[in-house]
Amino acid sequence: MKKHLVIILPDLTENHRASICAAAGRQGFDCRFFDEPSQSLPFLQDAEIIVGTDPFLSRNAPNLRWLCSPFAGVDPFLADDAFAAPSALLTCSSGAYGVTISEHVIMLLLEILRRRPEYRAHTDRREWVRRLPVRAIFDSRITLLGTGDIGQETLRRLRPFAPKQILGVNRRGLNPGGLFDRIVQRDHLDEILPETDILIISLPGTRDTFRIISEKQLKLLPDDAVIINVGRGSVIDQQALEAELRSGRLYAGLDVFEAEPVPPDASIWTCPRLIMTSHVAGDTTLPHTVDRIVELFLGDFENYCAGRPLTQLVDRQIGY
Repeated sequence: MKKHLVIILPDLTENHRASICAAAGRQGFDCRFFDEPSQSLPFLQDAEIIVGTDPFLSRNAPNLRWLCSPFAGVDPFLADDAFAAPSALLTCSSGAYGVTISEHVIMLLLEILRRRPEYRAHTDRREWVRRLPVRAIFDSRITLLGTGDIGQETLRRLRPFAPKQILGVNRRGLNPGGLFDRIVQRDHLDEILPETDILIISLPGTRDTFRIISEKQLKLLPDDAVIINVGRGSVIDQQALEAELRSGRLYAGLDVFEAEPVPPDASIWTCPRLIMTSHVAGDTTLPHTVDRIVELFLGDFENYCAGRPLTQLVDRQIGY
């Protein structure tokens, strides 16, 4: 009897699909591809494995044994009612997004430090303005709040700029690969914020990370500190951050927000000292990202079929 694999990932190439179908066929799986979750509804009843990002899939798959999210974050699948089959395994694609998101971080950071928004405003008005005071990554004190794939890839891109120090903050106080100058446990974050010129956040959205950067933490940062957030919008108290930006004390580059899409009438749209992007740092338009998503899935597909533990398994209690 055929087993069923349902995949909803529109950015797959024909080569990706061929690789997945070949692996599925070797293990006796029938493989179905769709562009939209709703298109897959007739096949969800018998789906054993699903690759997709929408809880609509898991809520309509009573025989599901494994849901693989092509995203690194799995927030939508953490609700109590997210699975019709509560025992189904959940994996993520953490490890696929470090390259694209880290390059986005560097873009936002350099645009802020080199005053790109102000220069752009002047050139739009055909004004020849020079000598706006700029800053450098060189000799800066940088804190990476989140030391996983994104944090590590960001560190690798920051090193050639010769910052004064790169600190990492995580729950366990471990230094992955010895990459960071120093690791600080999350409980001691407040102690290092006063010596942080650039704070880069790549945390998932969980109960433990909710508003970990609130009004208190924002006020601990030195004047003109830069905050870059490419994790989840829930990590920062957005109203408190906006107040700091409007006061002229901090700068920020945000790719994620408390409410997405950001409502058209939200005050954040007109906030000074802020660069906004619409949650695109880790989208799947970069071919390398999709290559890695497929590679990670196929690796765990072999593990699943062999009865081995899944390397991308998510602990639903902590959210990653």
